[in-house]
Amino acid sequence: MRKRFRLIRRSLFGRMLAIAALSTGIALLFAGITIGHVLERFVTRGLDERLDAQVAVLARAVRPDGSLDRSRAIDLPEFGEPDSGWSWQVDGPAGRVASGTTPPPTVVRPATINSPPPAPTPQRAGERPRPPGPLGPDDHRIHPGEARDHSGERLHSRTMDITTPRGTVTIKAIGPRRIVEEPLREAMIPLLGSLALLGAGLALATLVQLRFGLRPLRELRTALAAVRAGTEQHVPDDQPGELQPLVAELNALIDQNAAGLVHARQHVANLAHGLKTPLAALSLKLAEANADADVRDMVDQIDRRVRHHLGRARTDATGGARTRTPIAPAVADLVAVLRRIHADRPMTLDIVVPDKLAVAIDPQDLDEMIGNLLDNAWRHARAAVSIIATSIDGAVTLEIADDGQGLDDTAMAQAVLPGRRLDERGDGHGFGLSITRELAELNGGTVTLDRSPVLGGLLVRLTLPQRR
Repeated sequence: MRKRFRLIRRSLFGRMLAIAALSTGIALLFAGITIGHVLERFVTRGLDERLDAQVAVLARAVRPDGSLDRSRAIDLPEFGEPDSGWSWQVDGPAGRVASGTTPPPTVVRPATINSPPPAPTPQRAGERPRPPGPLGPDDHRIHPGEARDHSGERLHSRTMDITTPRGTVTIKAIGPRRIVEEPLREAMIPLLGSLALLGAGLALATLVQLRFGLRPLRELRTALAAVRAGTEQHVPDDQPGELQPLVAELNALIDQNAAGLVHARQHVANLAHGLKTPLAALSLKLAEANADADVRDMVDQIDRRVRHHLGRARTDATGGARTRTPIAPAVADLVAVLRRIHADRPMTLDIVVPDKLAVAIDPQDLDEMIGNLLDNAWRHARAAVSIIATSIDGAVTLEIADDGQGLDDTAMAQAVLPGRRLDERGDGHGFGLSITRELAELNGGTVTLDRSPVLGGLLVRLTLPQRR
């Protein structure tokens, strides 16, 4: 449970979905309780009106002395029926009178033509006759009540107290509570079903809203991935207003990193120029002085370490290259340059490089790696060099082969050892192969050596990532 809560806290979608679900549930619960309360009051009002009518009839049957005029205390429909749940009772100075104890109404025979009209019922001075019905605002206050009968059934009552010269008369009309509960239950079942359907609809609408509302964030993530892979230079500015400040800051950060990379490369170039020249001069002095081999080896190690750390500083200055560099133009430019450099050695070239093939490598690093491999192949080939590029599983493999003598297994094993370089004298491969290997590893690639099955000479496989 705690793990799920942590996932919700770390997810905008989870937070918004939890808030929407909680607010929707509270709103539906409040709506159900409110509607049920209104329905209960509406149905209870009908029951109260029937009970109040019976109370009004009984109130007008109370004499001034507190007794009940049984000829006027009639039972309204359903009152007084056995086991119906409807009843009334009057408690006063003369005792208790309950429903079912009053005599039946007197049947009045039709009067003859010569009979005088019936005498009106005597009225008290100032009293105006009115039919039985709910009491008005000027009548005595009626109090509601709840009770249960001997069988446990809930009852609803209405009680009124009348003050007479002989004492207080209490009139109570009682009705079954099921008159309220049954219609309320019948109304609440479809109401709860409707609220459940409404909740499901709101949940679906919330999911759609969240998916649609958070889509710009997913698109922003895709745009950042494209910038990191090198397919794009900046995040598109066409974003919702809430994300535009964030996108502006991201693009500013990208530009700042690019500027830092340029400055870092400049410093690297200056440092390389300042260190490589003294090291080269020192190597020449040692060679002229026939210095000990261990001393020369130590100078070579210093040179290798300088090249290695300068290359790492250049690549890691701002987190690696973020550009995608096409391979075909780089190969074409380098071939044109090498044709001029090695004009005395015409070469047959077999180039198979798709135009759309690109790698996530800085153009300078790519030119240096391919240039070193092509120069080695050109110098050691007899008459042919092949350049083939393929793409498999997000990586580009560039195979450069020549028809020269190649290297034996021992020389190839020494050439690929970390920090190990072969001498540039004779027909062996020199610093270029080791520099290429170091740059490839710094950029997430590899360099392997093999014998070409077609040309018979050395085959160098340079594998580079298409995406960072």
